This record gives sequence, C-alpha cells and structure tokens, in this order.
Amino acid sequence: MSIAVAGANVHDAKLLEATLSAIVVKRPQPSEEEPQHLCLDKGYDNPSGRRAAAGHGYREHIRRIGEEKLDGSGQKRYPARRWVVERTLAWLSKCRAVLVRYDKKASNYLGVLQLACTLLWFRRQWRLTVLR
Repeated sequence: MSIAVAGANVHDAKLLEATLSAIVVKRPQPSEEEPQHLCLDKGYDNPSGRRAAAGHGYREHIRRIGEEKLDGSGQKRYPARRWVVERTLAWLSKCRAVLVRYDKKASNYLGVLQLACTLLWFRRQWRLTVLR
C-alpha cells in the first residue's frame, strides 16, 4: 500500500515513481523464479512509466495505447477490470475529511488519507477473521 498526494491537475503517470517509492509494507525480494508483477493501464504507456516500474524491480504489464485484449478467436470477451481502483476510492470517499479537503497542507491531508486507508484495511481484515 502506498499513497502519493498531488494537485488534481497532475496526471497519475507522473506520480508513479513517488507512489512506488512510498510503499509502506515491505514486499518480498523479486527473483528470477518469482518476479514481482505490476499491472498498469494505458495511461502509463510511456518511457517514464516503464522506467519507474523497472527501477523498482517490477515486471511491468502495460497495455499499449490502441491495443485491446482479445481472446483466441480475436473477439473481445471480457471488459477491463477497472473496478478495483474505483471501489477503493468509493470506500475512501465515505470519509468526510477525504471527500472534501479541509487541510491546507499536503502533509496533513496525506496523514488523513493514510489513516483512512489503515481503517479500511483493518475493517476488512477484521471481517475476514470474524467470518471464518
């Protein structure tokens, strides 16, 4: 998990390096037998996106702009899975301090975002352990 804060007019691809550098939980060391994969959408199809992913030891999977995912017969069968990010942002928007930014300093807003993500993670883990 990681978060990078910037203005609304900054494209996500410009924050990839900062986001990968801000990972909180240490990930396993990638090896040739078990590489770490990073799946990104077409917005990261540029040299800086590929360089940032490779610089952090990831094997990047970035769909080329204009390329569609097709099955063996050349037909598009399944829609792209974009709901993971949208779902997480919907969960975060339930926190009033995240939905409307009241903090003037970016560091204070980053702290609120980190707290909200920690609460989301904790609640999800709690539900998983209780329901087992």
